[in-house]
Amino acid sequence: MTTQGIVVEHVRRAFGPVLAVDDMSLVARPGEVTALIGPNGSGKTTLMLMLASLLVPHHGAIRIDGFDPVTHPTQVRSRLGWMPDGFGTWDALRVREVLEIVAAAYKIPSATARERIDTLLRTVHLDDLAERPARVLSRGQKQRLGLARALVHDPSVLVLDEPASGLDPRSRIELRDILRGLAAQGRTVLVSSHILTELQEIADNAVIVARGRSIQSQGIATPAGALTYRITAGNLAVLERALHDLGHRPTRANRALEVVVPDEIAATDLLRALVTADVPVTAFAPAQGSLEAAYLAVTEDRL
Repeated sequence: MTTQGIVVEHVRRAFGPVLAVDDMSLVARPGEVTALIGPNGSGKTTLMLMLASLLVPHHGAIRIDGFDPVTHPTQVRSRLGWMPDGFGTWDALRVREVLEIVAAAYKIPSATARERIDTLLRTVHLDDLAERPARVLSRGQKQRLGLARALVHDPSVLVLDEPASGLDPRSRIELRDILRGLAAQGRTVLVSSHILTELQEIADNAVIVARGRSIQSQGIATPAGALTYRITAGNLAVLERALHDLGHRPTRANRALEVVVPDEIAATDLLRALVTADVPVTAFAPAQGSLEAAYLAVTEDRL
């Protein structure tokens, strides 16, 4: 894998009098998931289309693993996996056939394609549906097929526009695990979403955009894949002692305590343990993450 990822420098793109992207810059590094966050109409999809070499920027520079999508679109497309929001799944085809056609378009040898498709179907949990027509898939299954399609040519860079849109909680958890696994392989993953709590759990870094501009970049304090829960109780001292006894290191947050847990199952187990220990818990819920707080702070006057 190359070590360059995505670099965007002061990019601008207009559609007639409408300035969709106005001075966006960002860096997405290999081995990390970078979140692209912004309200509707902030320019996220337009930027992603430029990254995928489907739109030409009017100003600024883009590099995908060192290649310019304008002057070297073939090299960029061979390195980039693009999953647009709501891209159709060719419903008349079987699930496996969808991936076979994409592999053929990339001129991947048949034996290599067959092995890679089998691996991808297992990765996205569609191996038991491989011979079914794509039209019978649920929304979540079609999203996972779209992700597999973006991975057929083994790209080093992934650009995913709203991949969690319309997914049920289980499908979102599966998608989160898949994306973390892809980043762990050394790929660059750039993902946009309106579900800030999901991005807090998935991403290593975030770029916040509004009105066509990138207005803040930041690392995400909570370890990717982890969750922060805020707990209140009738007796905060009793709660704090119980959390320490259970192996947690709580932090104070106004009149509550916050703890970091690896996933929802661990949060359920913690609540059960507190109740079993007769701790007078009065509230137990996900805390507002650092990502959500930062987003609300910097977009308050820019929506």
